[in-house]
Amino acid sequence: MKFIHENFLLQNRFAEELYHNYAKNQPIIDYHNHLSPKDIAEDTIFGNLTQVWIHGDHYKWRAMRTLGIDERYITGNASDKDKFLKWAKTVPFTLRNPLYHWTHLELARYFDIYDLLNANTAESIYHDTLEKLSSKSFSCQNLLKMANTEIVCTTEDPIDDLKYHKQLQHLNFEVKVSTSFRPDKSILIQNEGYNDYINILSQCVHKEINSFKDLCGALHDRIAFFDANGCKLSDHGLNQISFENFTEKEVDTIFKKRRDNKAISEKEAIKFQSAILLFLGETYHTFGWVQQFHLGALRNNNARMHSMLGPDTGWDSIGDYTQAQSLSKFLNTLDNNDKLTKTILYNLNPADNEVFASMIGNFNDGSIKGKVQLGSGWWFLDQKDGMTKQLNALSNMGLLSCFVGMLTDSRSFLSFPRHEYFRRILCNILGKEMESGELPNDMSLVGGMVSDICYNNAKDYFNF
Repeated sequence: MKFIHENFLLQNRFAEELYHNYAKNQPIIDYHNHLSPKDIAEDTIFGNLTQVWIHGDHYKWRAMRTLGIDERYITGNASDKDKFLKWAKTVPFTLRNPLYHWTHLELARYFDIYDLLNANTAESIYHDTLEKLSSKSFSCQNLLKMANTEIVCTTEDPIDDLKYHKQLQHLNFEVKVSTSFRPDKSILIQNEGYNDYINILSQCVHKEINSFKDLCGALHDRIAFFDANGCKLSDHGLNQISFENFTEKEVDTIFKKRRDNKAISEKEAIKFQSAILLFLGETYHTFGWVQQFHLGALRNNNARMHSMLGPDTGWDSIGDYTQAQSLSKFLNTLDNNDKLTKTILYNLNPADNEVFASMIGNFNDGSIKGKVQLGSGWWFLDQKDGMTKQLNALSNMGLLSCFVGMLTDSRSFLSFPRHEYFRRILCNILGKEMESGELPNDMSLVGGMVSDICYNNAKDYFNF
């Protein structure tokens, strides 16, 4: 039997029926990723597997480094073919890492290749895919269509001009491409280069930014601009949401102090973050957006390699920050002002699964189905065990039936079988419980929930 077959990961007849009849053919709403809108708008053709599959993929890079492969074959100047051959050599050593499953799902779904990738098959697989990848039928837009994608949301900084999203609005492309607003650089006031960023934001809005009020006005202008161009979501990648009481005068003083290139204390930074996040949260509510918070990453741990290669190159890990008390205070402050918009919380530390799963129930007030969501398994947790634990925590402490489902959070145009991976895992969990009698033998009941999680809930929640 092929490793990737029609019932891959499905361990009984209930799981098989749930997947094939209720999950498999649902369109994909990928509401958070890091795809390049330029590549989509220009319908880029990558030409070979390295360009479409390995460039930018720090999951693969970490595995290759662990195996002892020189950086020249990862982010360096080796040829595309040599980089691919090194990746192929790595794949057999990724057994039990999700990369092994993803690799073979992606080869099967995009290229109809079911051979196991290794040093012996690498040459033939590389050459067998060359003709396809160099053809128009494997362009970025066609790769998205191939995956049955209905909507994708890329991620852009407030200073982005959304040039390529505007181009896409005028193209006859059946996949809707939107964006999400990621204002992290305006929030992290202690970061090196903060003032340089604020100067660029000032140029973007054609206004001076000399006070906290000016900053809020600039961000409001950019939110309005994003909204006018179809944006319905924001996203934030923070260690944690730290929250302190503040006064407007305090926050303005802190901002002006930073603009004068003076050092900011940790307490001052927390007060500033509290103020700017409240302003943003209230503004998102006004525009009817969904706000997302990705919490818990410890970034750029290897200073030497970060200085050489920059961020997002594979030097991040799970952090062990405290989350609950300040997160509760932040959400509660918005809720008290009736300004809490739809919210998705993602935890990177698996120890926070139950913390976040119970937190969302505090603010689901009956006004909207699943108003506050526990986000899908993210980054280090978007694998079988991580997804299973997230689904179990949500099931035990909330309503799995209201969950808005999976996303790729990826930079790769070949990553969309991760939705299939999630759907198979979901159906297998439910199918096993149907078999054991823990769930009723009612396929329309359980299958309806599967369809909702895979597609319907996201379609209703985001209101694209």
